[in-house]
Order: sequence, then structure tokens, then C-alpha cells
Amino acid sequence: MELPPVVDRMGRGLRDLRISVTDRCNFRCRYCMPAEIFGPGYAFLPKDELLSFEEMERLVRVMVPLGVEKIRLTGGEPLLRRGLDDLIAMLSSIRGVKDIAMTTNGILLGHHAEALALAGLNRVTVSMDALDGEIFARMNGTGAKVERVLSGISAAQVFGLPVKVNAVIQRGVNESQILPLARWAKDAAVDLRFIEYMDVGETNGWRMDQVVSGNEILEILGKEFTLEPRQAAYRGEVAVHWRHADDGREIGLIRSVSNPFCQDCQRLRVSADGKIFTCLFAADGFDLKGVLRGGLPDDALRETVRNVWQARTDRYSEERGLVARPKAEMSYLGG
Repeated sequence: MELPPVVDRMGRGLRDLRISVTDRCNFRCRYCMPAEIFGPGYAFLPKDELLSFEEMERLVRVMVPLGVEKIRLTGGEPLLRRGLDDLIAMLSSIRGVKDIAMTTNGILLGHHAEALALAGLNRVTVSMDALDGEIFARMNGTGAKVERVLSGISAAQVFGLPVKVNAVIQRGVNESQILPLARWAKDAAVDLRFIEYMDVGETNGWRMDQVVSGNEILEILGKEFTLEPRQAAYRGEVAVHWRHADDGREIGLIRSVSNPFCQDCQRLRVSADGKIFTCLFAADGFDLKGVLRGGLPDDALRETVRNVWQARTDRYSEERGLVARPKAEMSYLGG
């Protein structure tokens, strides 16, 4: 019997499921995992607290009847989790899953692109905030070279994986990279999304005056490119998109600060240790790992998720500045 789709208290359905496979990362980007906080002594999750691939597969399987169609694997850096292609193969066999994507910093992508594509990954998003080597090395906090990321992107394309690049733009840090990234993406046949610097977590020292708004970014792009707006492809598409008039390649803007899209958000996040978060800016999540490991049948697990979603009222970006609340780190719950 087909189940009715689940909706929250604001009428938003559940469509996208983002699963963090690890809280560890090999970068120390200041807007996510600043090195002075996430240093050598930082206590990451022990292995036995992480969800197993079998538990992740079960979660996806029970959530599909609630409306989930799209899966995104996140972290931390997901490619630090061994055997990720095995998980992708497991998820791609689930009836009703229409799209499996992964977000990565791309530094290891060249080593894994073929296995990921063969396992059933549909597309990959690479976080790359600069083309300039010095700016890139300073932003990633480890001195990693942008050439390795570019090589990983090329490898993904060779093996048939569509690539999208996300760039977080922070005033005084990398706004000089807006046009170089746009030029490169157009030539490299890569869709590009610029993201406003957001107040995720409690450790990145966010200030409003460091936000380069989507309108400012669009004004900079308009000096060199002719861009045409396109309609949203579906409810809950977080980026607003423009197309290059000459080739149709897309540039998107994620404007969570200047133009919140909470009213259409259809995303549920699962942390690496099995908590479900109904908002990127939530303080804490519901511990589903205990339910997973408690011997309950799939129907009971599904109803637990349904109840959490039905109680959802999150709209943090619309309330920014009106309420003060702690927020979980993005590296823990997945971006």
C-alpha cells in the first residue's frame, strides 16, 4: 500500500536526504573547520559511533515511501570513509531513489572517480573557493594545491560524472575570485554556484559585514557575461540560476542570508552518528541511531522519522538576527 507523503507544519514535503558519512576532513577551511578549533587534539567521533553502511541503506529504504527521492553523501570529507563506492552501490539498488550525489573538496576525487561512477553515483559537487593557488591554500587551511582539485574534476568528467562547483564567497578573502571562477567554469563545462558566507556552527567567527550578497555577485558577473534567469526546476531548489546566453551553461546563487528560502526547504540531514537534523542551523538533532539499533521493525523506524518531520517548524534564515540559539557544526551534521 502506497503511503501518503509526509509534510511538516509549514506544508513542506520531504524530498532530499543528506547523509554525512564522516565528521573528519582533510581540509581546515576557516568558514567550516578552523584549525585552531579542529586541531591535532580534536576528538572526532570514534568508529563504533558512526552509522554503518547497512544502517544508512536501511534509513534510505524506509524513508523513500515518505517522499525521499534524492540522496547526497556529505561530511566532513566523504572520501575519507573507506569503501564509499560500496555504499553508493547499495543505495543505487533501492527502488525509488532517483539521484545520488556527493559533495567533496575534490582533493581525493582523482583516485576514486572511476569507482564512484561504476558504483552508481549520478553526479558530484566539488567545493572550490578559489582558482588562485595562494588564496586557495590559505582558505583550505592545509596548503593543499588547487591543481589536485582541478585534476579530480577532470577525472570525474572523464568517467561521465557531471560536476558542479560550489564557491563560498567571503568579503576580504576571495571576492577577487568571482570572475576567474566564472571564466574557468564556462570553459571547463562545469556548472558553478556561488554561496553567501553563512553563520553555520559556532566556530567560524561569522559577521554580516563579511557577506558578499548574491546581488553583488550578480552585478560583478554582469560586467563580463550576459546571463539569463531560468525558472526553478522544482520546489525546494535552493539556488537561483542564470544561464549564459551563448551556451546555456549555468551559474547559481545560494542566498541563504540575503534572500532566505526556508519556506521551500525539503531537506533532512543525517549526521555521521545517526542524528537527524531538520535544519542546517539546528542546535541538535533527534538520535535515530538508538532506534536503528534497538531492534524495531522498519515500519516503526519510518513512523519515527514521520513524526519528527511532521513536528518541523524550522525557518532559521528567515529569523536570523531575531533569535539567538546555538548551532551544530556543519562538519558534524553535513552541509
